[in-house]
Amino acid sequence: MTLSTSIADQLPDAEATVAAPVRPTGSAVQGVAVTDVQLDAQGFWGVRQAVNSSATLEHCLQWMERLGWLTNFDRVARGEVTHDRPGWQFSDSEVYKLLEAMAWDLARTPDPALEATFSALVERVGAAQDDDGYLNTAYGHPGLPPRYSDLAMGHELYNIGHLLQAAVARFRSGHDDRLVEIARRAADQICKEFGAGGSDAICGHPEIEVALVEAGRAFGERRYLEQARLFIERRGRGTLPVRPLLSAEYFQDDVPVREATALRGHAVRALYLTAGALDVAVETGDDELFGAVTRQWEHTVARRTYLTGGMGSRHQDEGFGDDWELPADRAYCETCAGVGSVMLAWRLYLATGEVRYADLIERTLFNVVATSPSADGTAFFYANPLQQREPGEPAGDGVNTRAEGGIRAPWFEVSCCPTNVARTLASLGSYLASVDDEGIALLQYASGEIRAGGFVLRVDTAYPVEGAVRVRVVEAPAGAQRLRLRVPEWATDATVQFGDDAPVSVAPGWADLTRSFVSGDSVVLRFPIAPRFTWPDPRIDAVRDTVAVERGPLVLCLESTDLPAGVAIDDVHVHPIGAPGAVDDGARLTGTADVVPSADGTLPYRPEPASVAGRRPIELTLVPYHRWAERGPATMRVFLPVAD
Repeated sequence: MTLSTSIADQLPDAEATVAAPVRPTGSAVQGVAVTDVQLDAQGFWGVRQAVNSSATLEHCLQWMERLGWLTNFDRVARGEVTHDRPGWQFSDSEVYKLLEAMAWDLARTPDPALEATFSALVERVGAAQDDDGYLNTAYGHPGLPPRYSDLAMGHELYNIGHLLQAAVARFRSGHDDRLVEIARRAADQICKEFGAGGSDAICGHPEIEVALVEAGRAFGERRYLEQARLFIERRGRGTLPVRPLLSAEYFQDDVPVREATALRGHAVRALYLTAGALDVAVETGDDELFGAVTRQWEHTVARRTYLTGGMGSRHQDEGFGDDWELPADRAYCETCAGVGSVMLAWRLYLATGEVRYADLIERTLFNVVATSPSADGTAFFYANPLQQREPGEPAGDGVNTRAEGGIRAPWFEVSCCPTNVARTLASLGSYLASVDDEGIALLQYASGEIRAGGFVLRVDTAYPVEGAVRVRVVEAPAGAQRLRLRVPEWATDATVQFGDDAPVSVAPGWADLTRSFVSGDSVVLRFPIAPRFTWPDPRIDAVRDTVAVERGPLVLCLESTDLPAGVAIDDVHVHPIGAPGAVDDGARLTGTADVVPSADGTLPYRPEPASVAGRRPIELTLVPYHRWAERGPATMRVFLPVAD
């Protein structure tokens, strides 16, 4: 299928379609709208979405005002000469991600006060836009470098990508307004500058690609899809200048997308690029490109992904390591990479309907996205290691200049993660279910109400703490329909029960019920939520001879907070005999505290294995990884050494 034929035949005219982040043209499977899902305030995700609305959005806005990132737009609008611009080159993008989060939030729950804040922020952004549509506060104005003079590191196209995604959120929420106008003018300028006959350059940080495709879908603009395709095809030719300590791989500019075998380089860049490539493949019917993306995902998940779903094992370039290079204590697992992983897996699910993609989304949401924000929504993790050797220093109320540190911080010098979490939580409802011609599928489990595909479903569950999910049909379309429930890959002893029928065992994958549903019908899905041991692949050198504990979709961890006085986390070993016991939302198991003789002043190596000077049994309490460090600075580990 050629590009022109595919787009001409499939791309609809611009219209305010379903309020969802991703709407593939002609796809048999579609996510539900954020307006179709109402989460209960007391549920796991409902609590987090409510905190995001009530605290995180305002928190982000205040920090960007405090640091002058918003004033950058005012200064450009006034035509002032800039000598000392606050913020990195990509600080504009944080404003746009915040606007996207606000747009989804307003779509779910109209709020006059938030609407006024949103509109005022949009006006400040729009006032800084040039007559030809160019929009940036770090380049192209008095006192600043020229436009597109540092495509490798300048993030100009990356910034506009996030502006476009914010505009898509606003447009799909029923508003063809000022933000949409600003974004379309910016996209038009990019198409003129970098389209056929223009510059054949690319941006050092992918994002414009995935954004152009979605904007093209939303606005019915074929030029945006074609521009995204050009950016994808240009990548991997070694055209970006490489700075010291980096490489072409860092930018995914070493190998064309079609030829790559795994995700590599900077993790967020790689995930955003691959999501964009998948979108282009879907819209153009490009089976070769689609196959390349699928193979890269499969390889990366199997060999370069952490137990939490986190991606990125190197601090130096925030990037992927080699196969099996997954150190627990040096895991980077940037929160934004978790968001990027969800973006890619979601697109793969919509394109294929395969359950494995929804499984990875669940793992990543519970153990990366939910881990980042504090309970009050005003502090965040940037990096998410699986082992913390030293307690973090209290963050205080200032800017954290380091991405890692073992404690959630209110803001970062590079503060991409808070706004990425904000937009993900604001649009979370769209990822919970999907519809197709056969019915509706529940993909992620949360208490609340879902209205989609002619169904109104009431979901009641204490998942993930408890393993029962109760679904009651409030309304249903006429005739036979399929209600599809995802059975997670770890749930090997799940059952499904329709009404008063006897429970039936179901294997991981899909539990399908096809019938004519009526109001009052009920289905109960039960998962074995007991804690279980999880063993790492022996090729992962860094965690050989260790074991982890999971409970349902949650990865658990041991914190020094729960150890007896005088016991260091490095001295703890476990005895994985039988199964761990359940306690609250964590686990309890038997271990030992070993004391190894100190040998200060000599190398930490011996001609024979070190002897243990003392050993005593202890009971260990593990807690969900997403809650670690909530009780203050602590040491922590997910993978626990196994005793001899």
